[in-house]
Amino acid sequence: MAGHSKWANIRHRKERQDKKKGKVWSKCSKAIMVAARAGGGDPETNLALRYAIDEAKYANMPKDTIKRAIEKGSGEAGGAEFQNIVYEGYGPGGTALIIDALTDNNTRTVGEVRSIFKKGGGSLGTAGTVAFMFSTKGQIFIDANKYDEERVMDAALEAGADDVQAPEADGSDKGVWTIVTDPTEFQSVKDAIEGSGIEIMEAEITRLPENTVEVTGDDVRKVMNLIDTLEDNDDIQKVYSNAEFDEDELAKLG
Repeated sequence: MAGHSKWANIRHRKERQDKKKGKVWSKCSKAIMVAARAGGGDPETNLALRYAIDEAKYANMPKDTIKRAIEKGSGEAGGAEFQNIVYEGYGPGGTALIIDALTDNNTRTVGEVRSIFKKGGGSLGTAGTVAFMFSTKGQIFIDANKYDEERVMDAALEAGADDVQAPEADGSDKGVWTIVTDPTEFQSVKDAIEGSGIEIMEAEITRLPENTVEVTGDDVRKVMNLIDTLEDNDDIQKVYSNAEFDEDELAKLG
């Protein structure tokens, strides 16, 4: 699940990803290999590879594993040809979902995605079904327990960020600062923030919903199960949703 700005949703997402770290690392390796094969193994000249490596690092993927994925992608010849495919659909409660996939067989993957939507109480749509509800943005997360408003605001605005979203505290946890950028400025803003001495928790090019749909009651479980099942598919890299989950309902799911 990606593209949420609410701290409760972010924290829940990270906790769920930690539980399936092996699956996340496998997807990171795949993205690195595909990027390296397409544009070479030097992240200084291959921006897609640099993004893939950064995401692997944020997922705490070991350096040696990242290195092997780069080497495998750079040296691979005659292997499977992977395509970037985007699927769109609706989930329970009127939620909208966009799925990024890397597949060597679109017929297989689209069939699996359609089946997952059907079993999960949703429906797979055609291109453009929900894409208009999302904008592509860069998103950077900074721990509010470590950095105060003045330091974060100064660094972000000086770097050229579009927006800085205030953290939402949760008890003793102060939450996270969310910095939003134009995708073309994402890397320069990220580099400038890191250059100012601020440690970044996570950063990515993502799809942010223009408006969110509040999900409550049993629909929380249904939507989360749908997203989980999609993310468990080996061909699916990321799932974006406009769902905003009720924090108490998330807590019930554990």
